[in-house]
Amino acid sequence: MTPDKLAKAITREVPLLETGDTVEEAVAKIIEAGVSALPIVDANGRLYGVFGEREFIGAMFPAYLRELSSAAFISRLLDEAIKMRLKCRDDPVSKYATTEKIAAGPEHSHAQLAETFLHHRVRIIPIVDADQHVLGIVTRFDFFRVLGERFWEPDD
Repeated sequence: MTPDKLAKAITREVPLLETGDTVEEAVAKIIEAGVSALPIVDANGRLYGVFGEREFIGAMFPAYLRELSSAAFISRLLDEAIKMRLKCRDDPVSKYATTEKIAAGPEHSHAQLAETFLHHRVRIIPIVDADQHVLGIVTRFDFFRVLGERFWEPDD
C-alpha cells in the first residue's frame, strides 16, 4: 500500500451527527458505531466539529472539574453525579462539541495523519472533501493497527 493511499484505505464510514442532535442521540450513535467520537455536520452538511467520549464526560461533569488538579475532595458517587446531570441528555450536541476543525483529505499521507494524531492528540480524524463534507473518519486505533501490521511485515 503506497503511503498516499493509507488515509483512503483506513477511512471508516460512520453515521454523522447533526448540530441539533441531542446528547442522548449522539451517545447512542457513538456506541452503536463502536468508535470514540463522531463528526458533527452543520445544516449544509459541512464539518462543524466532533462529539465523543471527552465531550460527553465534559457534559456529564461540571465545568469546574476541568480546572481542578484533583477532584478527590468531591465525595459523590458516579450514580449521584449522573443523576444530577441527566438534564444534559436533551441538550443539543453542538453545546458540548469540540469545534476546532481538525480534519484530513482522502489523499493525506501516513506521515500527515501521524502528525495530526501526535500534534492534536485526537482519537479520530474526520476525512473531508474539498468542500468540507465528511467522507468518513480515521480512528487512532485503525491507524495504529495498520502501522503495526506494516511494522511486523515491512515491504522490502
